[in-house]
Amino acid sequence: MQELKEAIKNASKNLFGVDIKPELTRPEEQFGDYSTNIALQLAGKLNKSPRQIAKQLAESVKHPAIEKAEVAGAGFINFTLTDKALSKATENVQKLPKQNSGKEILAEFGDPNPFKEMHVGHLYSAVIGDSIAGILEASGANVRRLSYHGDVGLHVARAIWAMRQETGKLKDDLGEYYAKGAKAYEQDKQAASQVREVNKHIYAKDDTEINRLHDEGVKHSFKYFDQIFSELGIKYSPNGRYLESEAMEAGLAMVKENIDKVFEKSEGAVVYKGEKVGLHTRVFLNSEGLPTYETKDLGLTKLKNKDYPNASQSLIITAHEQAEYFKVMLAALKEINPEVATKTVHIAHGFVSLTTGKMSSRTGDVFAAKTLLDNVRAEVKKRYPDSESTDKTYIAAVKYSLLKQRLGADVIFDVEESVSLEGNSGPYLQYAHARARAILEKSKVESQESKVGVFEPGERNLARKVSEYPEVIEKAVVELMPHHICTYLYELAQVFNRFYENNRVVGNPREAQRIKLVQSYAHVLKNGLEILNIPAPGKM
Repeated sequence: MQELKEAIKNASKNLFGVDIKPELTRPEEQFGDYSTNIALQLAGKLNKSPRQIAKQLAESVKHPAIEKAEVAGAGFINFTLTDKALSKATENVQKLPKQNSGKEILAEFGDPNPFKEMHVGHLYSAVIGDSIAGILEASGANVRRLSYHGDVGLHVARAIWAMRQETGKLKDDLGEYYAKGAKAYEQDKQAASQVREVNKHIYAKDDTEINRLHDEGVKHSFKYFDQIFSELGIKYSPNGRYLESEAMEAGLAMVKENIDKVFEKSEGAVVYKGEKVGLHTRVFLNSEGLPTYETKDLGLTKLKNKDYPNASQSLIITAHEQAEYFKVMLAALKEINPEVATKTVHIAHGFVSLTTGKMSSRTGDVFAAKTLLDNVRAEVKKRYPDSESTDKTYIAAVKYSLLKQRLGADVIFDVEESVSLEGNSGPYLQYAHARARAILEKSKVESQESKVGVFEPGERNLARKVSEYPEVIEKAVVELMPHHICTYLYELAQVFNRFYENNRVVGNPREAQRIKLVQSYAHVLKNGLEILNIPAPGKM
């Protein structure tokens, strides 16, 4: 595609003396392999008809890969590649663009809080973040997978208060303590006062019993979280876990050093007046002198920068309800450390909607991540009792259902739809891959025996779709949007299934050429799924 862009660019410069960067898109297959609207871009500058410009360019663009160039519509130019060029493109799908080669990029995601249930929102953040990390790694980046957890704050105090009301020993489900403490905090003034006292002791670390319950609860929570992440194949970087209690001191120092410069005192608290940059005011130290989330997040940026001083970018992936919060926090950071602020980017995703309504671990009606995983696994076992890959199938069902939606939009998770072998689902793509592997195992022909000839229509359609893969990955890298890969893989599988239904592969006189195509297709499907950290079993 880059060579075609250069050919168009050179023709424009030679004909009209204009240096312009042409854009190429993929039209419907009946219109060719690539299309450009460069003539429409040039029309205003040259004061000429777009079709006239397009006609001149179509006649002048020369490249061995071009079979024909045709003018269409108001002035579009459609290019059809030679079968030789298209065949070569399918062979080069393993050569993905490495625009981030050598760069170190931080990706923080997941972030469930100790003492609270890990809900499906955390699951969504983890799956999205892990896939974005995979996309960046495919582009050559060295990605550090990080997480950040609230091990201090009122939510911890509420849970520990509830624990002390009982035996002082840990239950398996710490979320029960949190829900009980949250309810008491809202409904009982005495309990609320006691929770606030516990909170002070947590920060001060001056109560032996509270310290013990805190440390045991944090350890217990992370063991539970790690089991779920391990089940999903999500691996964080060594020493990639950060705690609010660690970030707090660094954040406090940053705020105190910048009072009357970046921050100001207001009614006993310390605030950042975001209105000066078109945002809103947020509290960084409350009236009791305790740091808020904002201050801890400031400290976290300092810790990350200390641990990874050479990182070119630091991504924070959370739900979009925190978008305005991060705008203010990053605005304050920009005044303190503009270099770190510039490379820190917040990526917002939507909510996961379920029949239980919006999740809330504050009241205890949270929809747990483990519950969703168990439900999907049970549905897979019920539908496919003889499957050899139940664990891989249910993981694909969960991850793909979350990733196929455009990042930022809310997701409605349908368990039955997620496990279907028909339609836009992870198991459907796994089955499409297994089908291709079965064809390859059955064939006795070596693909190297194939010589490039003229494609038949079905072969050409499949080759054309396979050849799009590097462009799709490049787009996903630029936009950090995993759904581009999902959409492409589903379309690719549909094209392959149509090809296979209408074109015999094994035992056909064209078997060698078709096997070569199937190999390229299977590689792309497997590689695309693996970038998203979705398994692609050879058999189902």
